Amino acid sequence: MTFGERPAYLRVADDLRKKIVDGALLPNTRLPSQARIRQEYGVSDTVALEARKVLMAEGLVEGRSGSGTYVRERPEPRRIARTGYRDPGGSTPFRQEQALSGVRGTWESRSEQEGASAEVAERLGIEPGDRVMRTRYVFREAGEAMMLSTSWEPLALTGRTPVMLPEEGPLGGSGVVERMAAIDIVVDNMAEEVGCRPGLAEELLALGGVPGHTVLTIRRTYFASGRPVETADVVVPADRYRVAYHLPVK
Repeated sequence: MTFGERPAYLRVADDLRKKIVDGALLPNTRLPSQARIRQEYGVSDTVALEARKVLMAEGLVEGRSGSGTYVRERPEPRRIARTGYRDPGGSTPFRQEQALSGVRGTWESRSEQEGASAEVAERLGIEPGDRVMRTRYVFREAGEAMMLSTSWEPLALTGRTPVMLPEEGPLGGSGVVERMAAIDIVVDNMAEEVGCRPGLAEELLALGGVPGHTVLTIRRTYFASGRPVETADVVVPADRYRVAYHLPVK
């Protein structure tokens, strides 16, 4: 097989990727062995191995212990809706955003007090080591983990109030805007930064991904008159979900 000027392992990966995308190699089909790749493409074992590594890093194939490398099922990406709108009826932000997609999700959470790291302190406009309430969430859709979130709130604002614990008390689960309003803090702005990176091992374990998979990251901060009152890191598996924004036009 004649190739162009690209590195050999990328050219082999390109051809195998095309076969996967075009359906010549169906999901759960075993990828050609290293020896077969070497013979078919006229390349070395090293090139064949590197080509397989590329496909694994892209999430197109997966290794199965004692069996070989197989084409992965490619899920149709689903939408996670994000919106700046908050219904005054009191339903949680997650429920509102799920409703936009016509589904209903569940979540688990755990809150703990800790000293703010330098990064969290900068985002909240406080000093490193100041006490914050950290809450970790796992959000699920039809029982499948779809999103992780870790939020931090300054205890200088919420400590010793009925809303100190985000998921407990009279306004547990109501969302930042409603909870802050209950202690006379008016949230008037929210900022989100979206990025992507390779998922951390513990994130992929929780989300059902495999090493090398990419995740979408959302860094969210709520403000009241310019003062940060909550900040959070949201993690979403990029191969299964797309983030869609619904924002009011003024």
